[in-house]
Amino acid sequence: MWLPRISSTAVTVLLLAQTGILLFLVSWPRPPSPAGGKERVHLLVLSSWRSGSSFVGQLFSQHPDVFYLMEPGWHVWTTLSQGSAPALHMAVRDVVRSVFLCDMDVFDAYLPWRRNLSDLFQYAVSRALCSPPACSAFPRGAISSEAVCKPLCARQPFRLAQEACRSYSHVVLKEVRFFNLQVLYQLLNDPALNLRIVHLVRDPRAVLRSREQTAKALARDNGIVLGTNGTWVEADPGLRVVREVCRSHVRIAEAATQKPPPFLRGRYRLVRFEDLARAPLPEIRALYAFAGLSLTPQLEAWIHNITHGSGPGARREAFKTSSRNAVNVSQAWRHALPFAKIRRVQELCAGALQLLGYRPVFSESEQRNLALDLVLPRGPSSFSWASSTAAHP
Repeated sequence: MWLPRISSTAVTVLLLAQTGILLFLVSWPRPPSPAGGKERVHLLVLSSWRSGSSFVGQLFSQHPDVFYLMEPGWHVWTTLSQGSAPALHMAVRDVVRSVFLCDMDVFDAYLPWRRNLSDLFQYAVSRALCSPPACSAFPRGAISSEAVCKPLCARQPFRLAQEACRSYSHVVLKEVRFFNLQVLYQLLNDPALNLRIVHLVRDPRAVLRSREQTAKALARDNGIVLGTNGTWVEADPGLRVVREVCRSHVRIAEAATQKPPPFLRGRYRLVRFEDLARAPLPEIRALYAFAGLSLTPQLEAWIHNITHGSGPGARREAFKTSSRNAVNVSQAWRHALPFAKIRRVQELCAGALQLLGYRPVFSESEQRNLALDLVLPRGPSSFSWASSTAAHP
């Protein structure tokens, strides 16, 4: 796809301007604490595309104590699409920090001057933006619906996002545009933040199958991952993006678990999507406990409903959280992908499979044999600060 060219000088100027804004904000007073006076908790769901991160984001978004925003870094990547993922790391980090502090002025660099809530990427999946004080589509403690929220809240003033954010005890962001953990060290050391990280991973073979269903929607992001200087990449027969995603998960998990810096202790949690699919309630209780949240009866009923649907979900629902059979979703790749492609993914992602606990298959019969469990149990030393729920036999 042809795009108007933006010079590298222009990209550099924009990035420097964003960094200058951050330096100014470092000295800016912290936003007021939520009602009750407790220190606000900031939680980053760190993942990659097609790994179940929208589902995990909704687990937090629907909690009545959480202000949730999905992928604020999307605005950086769409504005500076000539850049590469490493070059845009700091700009994404600066946006994430500002949103954690409920400072929505950071979007001045990426959104039109006259803007509404609907200018925020996927605003309607945030329960907090669909309920007071941002909008009145739902009562503040109710489970929200994207389809209902969109027409009712789209024209709400943008400033209400900041007001809403400051009224919650927890701010949770989901982001797929960080490819190492070191870029987040500044946030982890920031005295203005009380940051915790949930690192969500998924079997790379399942990720590939899901990516193939949504190839057009990922074309711009693929180009940035591969550093194509603005050229969109829809077809990726060499699986270069999947390889980069696997490498990033290995980098992040190793940095967090192999001689991690002291400031990371107790603030990182690695979660496998497959474990969530198999035992959602125990895993989600552990996630909530890590974040300082509790599971309400209303949320428990909602979680049971969305994880016990009738099938894996339609292709049109690829970026939505709808009622599906979670186990079927996690196993769908074993029926859908040819073995030759599976073998190639296993070669490119061998390190990720080993580190994250996924068993390779060595024949098509093994691939199709659903009695053969490919999600390995996690031993006591598998991950530091990983889920403490019992391993699945």
